[in-house]
Amino acid sequence: MPRFVVEADGGSRGNPGPAGYGAVVLDPATGETLAERAEFIGVATNNVAEYKGLIAGLTAARELAPDATVLVRMDSKLVVEQMSGRWKIKHPDMKPLAARAAKILPRAQVTYEWIPRERNKHADRLANEAMDAGKRGEQWEPSRSTAFAAAPPAGPPGDAAKGAAAVRAAMASGGGTGTRAAAAAGTGADTLFGATDAPSGDAQARAAEAAAVRAASAVARDTDTLFGAAEAPAEAPAEAPAGADGTGPRPAAGSDGGHATRTAAGTGTAAGTGTGTGWGPDMGAPATFVLLRHGETALTPQKRFSGSGGTDPELSPAGRRQAAAVAEALAARGTVQAVVSSPLRRCRETAQAVADRLGLPVAVEEGLRETDFGAWEGLTFAEVRERFPDDLQAWLDSPKAAPTGGGESFTAVTRRVSAARDRLLSAHAGRTVLLVTHVTPVKTLVRLALGAPPESLFKMELSAASLSAVAYYADGNASVRLLNDTSHLR
Repeated sequence: MPRFVVEADGGSRGNPGPAGYGAVVLDPATGETLAERAEFIGVATNNVAEYKGLIAGLTAARELAPDATVLVRMDSKLVVEQMSGRWKIKHPDMKPLAARAAKILPRAQVTYEWIPRERNKHADRLANEAMDAGKRGEQWEPSRSTAFAAAPPAGPPGDAAKGAAAVRAAMASGGGTGTRAAAAAGTGADTLFGATDAPSGDAQARAAEAAAVRAASAVARDTDTLFGAAEAPAEAPAEAPAGADGTGPRPAAGSDGGHATRTAAGTGTAAGTGTGTGWGPDMGAPATFVLLRHGETALTPQKRFSGSGGTDPELSPAGRRQAAAVAEALAARGTVQAVVSSPLRRCRETAQAVADRLGLPVAVEEGLRETDFGAWEGLTFAEVRERFPDDLQAWLDSPKAAPTGGGESFTAVTRRVSAARDRLLSAHAGRTVLLVTHVTPVKTLVRLALGAPPESLFKMELSAASLSAVAYYADGNASVRLLNDTSHLR
């Protein structure tokens, strides 16, 4: 069953006065905005505008998936308590609106949560955009909205967005409002589909202070331990990677041959190196995912799409040599405690070579499989461009577009990989785990850890048998430790 978060708000400049509402539907797994709604509604009260925002948000969620489970988050205590059934609805203007909202989706599919106003900024900005449009004698237009760009990031646990927002807030102020903002950013997704009470008074201040310290600590702490073993910190490259501006043709993000838009091909770049001393209390050992792209197949040097819907090729002789080389490199480090593989043959063969060298079993995680590229399987980028130019362009332009013939969109892959990530984090807290997988899952895990947009998938190079690493801390922050290291192959 799909899950959505609806955030809604309404406002009136006069109460009653010129009023408008805003609502946004979010994917709780990725933080992606799925739908936005806003409207100027003429002269009305704040409460009427808030209820109309709720109705618009629930309607948008129903249009996306009528069977979805929805968490509604609003900063209106009145609407949340009334729709939750804890407060009676006495005002005659509210009763028909509440009844209308209650009929949009079955009651069992919707839960309500109050949030502070500072955590409802996306919907608040939409409502203000609608009121501004009304002042000009116009209606709100999605194409002119800047609410999404202005909204503070609030990704799910394990993503960097909320932690980064907390760090920015903590560094902008030595305390006070800065730490309160950090706490708001750092708890943005912690209560998805679970009811919690908002802290108040001294407890809220203490929580804010702790959130700021934890977030700042995640950035500055010991990022010199790439795979869980202490080492001297590596120097980060001074120059920006080639092709980082996105110029030039963009080949298949999940193709078996990587990308033409390259970032320091074949080099291992450690991200976020620091002093190792940290700025705050010890968060304990992180769960570290060492991300290994499988070795080459016959399709890899030909740069053909090779996903989970094709022929499931085996490793080529070159790929088997690469698997042996990475096995020796990981054995020398001696820090990998478990091996998990995609179900596809090329990954299982790579994983088995490493596991045999380390004396570990191989577990299979279905969520780590490559994108299903539909009718593009086995084709080169040029062949797809010639045969399916419109579909290819749509796929390059939007993460929601799927390859021709029923393949998977990047949005769908992100949901699947995020769910696999969360399962593995739950099963391997504090451990170093080798995940043997493919181009798109590795890039997706890195993208989510960085809080980067979907188009960043086209701006990362990932060579066959390369190593990357992401550490996940108990406070929800993530740290990218390594990207596309191929030093073991030279």
